[in-house]
Amino acid sequence: MTDIRILGISGSLRAGSLNTALLRAAQKYAPAGVTIDLYDGLAELPHYNGDLDTEENLPAQARELRDLIRAADGVLIATPEYNYSIPGALKNAIDWASRPAATSSLLHKPVAIMGAAPTNFGTVRAQLALRQVFVWTHSDVVVKPEVMVFRAHERFDEAGNLIDEDTITLVTSLVDALAAKIRGAAE
Repeated sequence: MTDIRILGISGSLRAGSLNTALLRAAQKYAPAGVTIDLYDGLAELPHYNGDLDTEENLPAQARELRDLIRAADGVLIATPEYNYSIPGALKNAIDWASRPAATSSLLHKPVAIMGAAPTNFGTVRAQLALRQVFVWTHSDVVVKPEVMVFRAHERFDEAGNLIDEDTITLVTSLVDALAAKIRGAAE
């Protein structure tokens, strides 16, 4: 397989998001031959509405998201945890990307999940909820390593650079595992 292209999606809309910073770290430490492009249209996606999910009515933002996922070899998601689950904006994006189910852009797509949070439990529950969603979409989720960056504010500098060596190692291992899954799917 030639170069691998991964679409990175942050579940956070915050300008100073540590989850977006985590994706930038994944970009920085990605192995040779792996490119991670960051999706920046989450805030512009309209709420999912089945009445708009037709060829003639599909919002341009939803079509773009589906096209970006289809064009990518895999997807890397960094999610915060809101109320023991995933943010509504991220779930909304998955709802748009997963339709129609038979030809979903997420169908059999290799996916890896990570997350950062200021709490002592990181994003454990959000990642479990996200994994459950990907059962329905028949996405091929990386199981290990689990990257749940707890007390995340201590692992980044003021400029949003990941400075914790253990976390860098985990993120690098996750990107490697996603790349391996993508290569395996291509064989």
